[in-house]
Amino acid sequence: MANGVIMPKQGITVESCILTKWNVKVGDTVKKGDVLFSYETDKSAFDQESEFDGEVLALFYEEGDEVPVLLNVCAIGKKGEDYSSLSPNGAAKPATVEVKVEEKKEEVKVQATVASTSNAKGVMMPKQGITVESCILTKWNVKVGDTVKKGDILFSYETDKSAFDQESEFDGEVLALFYEEGDEVPVLLNVCAIGEKGEDYSALNPNGAAKPATVEVKVEEKKEEVKAEAVTANTTTPANNDGRIFASPRAKNLANKLGVDLKTATPTGPNGRIIESDVRKASVNPVVSAPAAAPVKAEVAPVKDVDFKAFKDEKMPNIRKVIAKGMMNSLQGMAQLTMNISFDCTNINELRKFFKANQEKLGLPQITINHIIVFALSRVLKNHKDLNAHLLNGDTMRYFEHINMGIATDTPRGLLVPTLFGADTMTLSQIAIESKKLSAAAIAGNINPELLSGGTFTVSNVGTMGIESFTPVINPPQTGILGVCALETRVKLGKNEEVIPYTAMNLSLTFDHRALDGAPAGRFLKELKEYLENFSFNLLAEGNI
Repeated sequence: MANGVIMPKQGITVESCILTKWNVKVGDTVKKGDVLFSYETDKSAFDQESEFDGEVLALFYEEGDEVPVLLNVCAIGKKGEDYSSLSPNGAAKPATVEVKVEEKKEEVKVQATVASTSNAKGVMMPKQGITVESCILTKWNVKVGDTVKKGDILFSYETDKSAFDQESEFDGEVLALFYEEGDEVPVLLNVCAIGEKGEDYSALNPNGAAKPATVEVKVEEKKEEVKAEAVTANTTTPANNDGRIFASPRAKNLANKLGVDLKTATPTGPNGRIIESDVRKASVNPVVSAPAAAPVKAEVAPVKDVDFKAFKDEKMPNIRKVIAKGMMNSLQGMAQLTMNISFDCTNINELRKFFKANQEKLGLPQITINHIIVFALSRVLKNHKDLNAHLLNGDTMRYFEHINMGIATDTPRGLLVPTLFGADTMTLSQIAIESKKLSAAAIAGNINPELLSGGTFTVSNVGTMGIESFTPVINPPQTGILGVCALETRVKLGKNEEVIPYTAMNLSLTFDHRALDGAPAGRFLKELKEYLENFSFNLLAEGNI
């Protein structure tokens, strides 16, 4: 008899865990004590050992899935054993539809199994963290009809803390885009479909475009054709065997605040889980399960008196006052000027793909474009001392021997600028690791105050929001700040005048005209552009990966 391996319950309040890694695949032979998979809660990480000897018959979830506790994650048994009763998703058995032919008083059972020859594949919205329930799709880099290869960036998205690029895992043509730029997409739902031209992708559409299967049933005695639609109507939220409803803690809190019955919410989260957006929809469009009645003419409620001049005054928080004062002092006390330049990101994109493909082999952390720009800045600024300096009292320049990079960070409390001290002495990997620690501490609100000062130059990245150009404001007494903008698709002429598309990025440098003139500022941007466009060569030449 096949055995199921459940997701353990690590703590009284734990309702689900993230399956982070599979250590086995279907067909593997395992013994008691072998590690089957790794998983994590919001507090810790664990390995799950097998309690049985046998063959891995099925994996019911994929890496990255949020799995409710005490549900089967995989099945182990003897080769060929039936494991359908162990599947938590009910996918093992085809639906059964009863069709009655009155004339014959017979009952015909039909298996509504949809045989699909389509090989189209869906690209899901990744789950970046245990508490992330949805992400904002910020930018599409492809359109329907485009041909893509494995590793090409399909779209950019962001959580409430960070921004990411999603690469394709398949070769093929973009068959459909299920969401638009700016949409909030629940995690683990398909965002687009990729396959061969003309393939059917309707089954991949998370918005319900796929039609229910139609099955033809023939009753020979009557020579009649009966069509049955295998539709499983569900007007209530799925619950487990003990009646509990799966909903995220944030969804439950919101439901309590709005007075929404979770049974009326339609789940769109992973594995039938209710998320915050489902509760909001239920509060606006409550589900009414009463039987249909004759149409009744609605009575128009009298219009209440509305005060269209109503308003509410709120005191600015202290951190907002500090930021406001600093920005005003900066603009009023400096002769600020902004220059813009763009560079070809082809070399950087190729290098990032290489890093990602060989991350474990090389022992690298996740490298972002911002990390690469900080690294390049820390090298190029060494040749432009006027931009790695403080202007004191309007008449004294203080030049620094090392690059202490201020990294502008958006936090729940407002803009903070933690300092990466000695960036010019760090490798690319060290910059990635240390800058992530700084940003995380700033966002969490527990950063050491000493790390919020002492910067010699600042970088501010708003490219994840699609900003193509802007005028960053200098953080005094620094003399410069670099704004990092969005990736853009542009074209250039090749050697034979053929049109070649490429990815470009705009950089906006604001500098204090009291400390340096436009020509040296322009030379700095030119050198930075050339360094970034040849980043692979420069990185290898310095040996600072």
